[in-house]
Amino acid sequence: MAADDPMTVEERRKYLRTMQKRYRKVSHKERSRLLDEMQAVVNLQRKSLTRLMNGDLARKPRTQQRDRSYGIDVERVVQVIAEAFDYLCAERLQPNLVWMAEHLAAHGELNLPPGIVQQLEKISLSTLRRILHRLSQDQPRLPRKGPEEANRFRRNVPARRIPWDEPEPGHFETDLVHHCGVSASGQYVHTLQLIDVATGWSERAASLGRSYRG
Repeated sequence: MAADDPMTVEERRKYLRTMQKRYRKVSHKERSRLLDEMQAVVNLQRKSLTRLMNGDLARKPRTQQRDRSYGIDVERVVQVIAEAFDYLCAERLQPNLVWMAEHLAAHGELNLPPGIVQQLEKISLSTLRRILHRLSQDQPRLPRKGPEEANRFRRNVPARRIPWDEPEPGHFETDLVHHCGVSASGQYVHTLQLIDVATGWSERAASLGRSYRG
C-alpha cells in the first residue's frame, strides 16, 4: 500500500485500539494531545474520536443487508465482456470494462441500457470479483477425472525412467533427432535412435515427418 493511501476500516480500527490503551492511562491534558494526534491520522471529528475512545471499538455485525448496487443488467453486460476477453481476472478486466462495452455495442454484439456505462465506470474490484464468481458458478463444467482415470492409457505404454546401470539387455533409451536446420517448419527427416542401456547397441531409422503415416 502506498504511504499516501487512505486507511481501510480495519486499519483505522486497529490504530484506534492501540491508541485507546494509551488514552485510558493518561491525564486529561495528555488525552487532549492524543486526540489531536488521532484526528490528524484518521481524519475523524474530535467528538467522534472521544466517543470511540470511551466506548467499545469492536465492529458490530450488520443487522440489515444493503440492497444490491448493481442489478441483473450490469451482470449481463459483465458476462458478455468477460466472455469476449476469454474470462480475464477481475484485476485485468475492471479497467477495460467501459471501452469494451462501447466497442461491443458499436458492433451490435451488446445492448447497453441507459446508465450502464456510468455504473461500469465506478464498479469496485471486490464487487466485480463477486459478479465473476457468480457467473462462473453458472457455467457448465466438464466432469473432472482423477489421476487414475486420466493416466489409464498412458500406463499401458512401457515408457518410463530406468536406472542408468540397468544390467538386463532389452531396455532402450529412445531419442528423436530433428534434421531441420535453423527452421522447424515444413517436412524434414527425423532419425529415431534406440540405444540398449546394458550393451550399448544402437539402432537408427529415418522417417520423413512425425505423423502416424511416417
